[in-house]
Amino acid sequence: MDCRFCLLVFCLERIIIHQTAVGSVNTLPYPSIFKDQAKLDINYIPQQLRHRETQQRLLDEFFNFVLLCPGKMTQRVILTGDVGTGKTALAHNFGANLASMTTRRQITFHYIHVNCREYSGNLQAILHKAITYFRPNFPPRGYGTEEIFATLLQILDEEQTTIVLTLDEFDSLIEKEGTNAVYKLTRIQETHPNKPQHLSFIFIMRTLEPLTKLDDSTKSTLQQNILHLERYDKPALTDILSDRVDLAFEPGVVSQDVVELIAQLSHTQTGNARFGIELLWRAGKYTDAQNTPRLEPEFVRQAIASIVPSLRRAELLSLSLHERLFLLAIARYFIENKEAYALLTQTEQTYHIICEEYNQTPNNHTQLYTYAQRLTQLGVIDKQTIHANTTRGRTTQISLPTIPATQLEKQLTESLAQDRSNPE
Repeated sequence: MDCRFCLLVFCLERIIIHQTAVGSVNTLPYPSIFKDQAKLDINYIPQQLRHRETQQRLLDEFFNFVLLCPGKMTQRVILTGDVGTGKTALAHNFGANLASMTTRRQITFHYIHVNCREYSGNLQAILHKAITYFRPNFPPRGYGTEEIFATLLQILDEEQTTIVLTLDEFDSLIEKEGTNAVYKLTRIQETHPNKPQHLSFIFIMRTLEPLTKLDDSTKSTLQQNILHLERYDKPALTDILSDRVDLAFEPGVVSQDVVELIAQLSHTQTGNARFGIELLWRAGKYTDAQNTPRLEPEFVRQAIASIVPSLRRAELLSLSLHERLFLLAIARYFIENKEAYALLTQTEQTYHIICEEYNQTPNNHTQLYTYAQRLTQLGVIDKQTIHANTTRGRTTQISLPTIPATQLEKQLTESLAQDRSNPE
């Protein structure tokens, strides 16, 4: 009996020692530090938008006629700002608040948000999306643009409802359809005289530069109410991240020092709140993976080393075709030449080769310089003006400060291949 007992004890000890040696793979000494990680998702819209209160009040003022005299007037507003400045979140937040107020007053109202780039900037497809909000089985083909316009207005009359239609990434519609389509869109109510005015617009763009492609008459209908969202400074990013910490994490697992560290990294990169929120989520994942009870600064440092490729995959979707072709040229140049820096003119030669590969007409040097400025603002590349031994005396030098060229090439190649498989 004693021998059998001793043998049992010996076996149990060996099991414990073995589990300790392999790191107790199947045990979790600490639960997840997340309370609700969905609050860190890119599509989550908080009820309160920190440091956008002024723009929120202005939107409320621009559209207060929906509450005071629905059907009597219409409105058009442009929201501009860089990636991650809260344009889309502000529009969604405004729409939800207005819908809530109209419901309380028993006013029929709907907020509809359409991303134009998802529909390749095609006006008919965009308006069809708005129609299917009310008529889900409406056929996607067989109607011209004029018929689509008339159908949308007829449905709004039948529903006796006012809508605010937000067209996100509106610049893709301008690039695709041009002046005539935008003119018709902004003057749509004029084709519906002596009827209630049911349709208003919010247009979301990164900059106003695409409007220069429109004629003066069309621009005059768009440039009356413009709200520009500046990049967040570090204190604003700290406030935004603190709010997300309260919503997404268990109490006490993320210190204020860690929040400020992430805010500083985000501000240094782009002033992009989206970047900071993604970094916060990844740092939390590293914490859970290590089975530790608190999010430590070291996990933030690990996350910043891995977040850039993932972030770029999200931001690459917002780049135009030739911005991606130019960025692919930069990546390939550094892969082939094993250099830390390259002159803009050197990458321009590679860009011409890539345009030929993708059957595209290359843009000129001035346009490539504009692309370089845009990519620098996004933090994808670094651009500097240096002295050169040329007659010009100065030239532009670029580098990839944080993204491996091979990783970037892979992402761009996949993105461009997807464009080819889904042509407009």
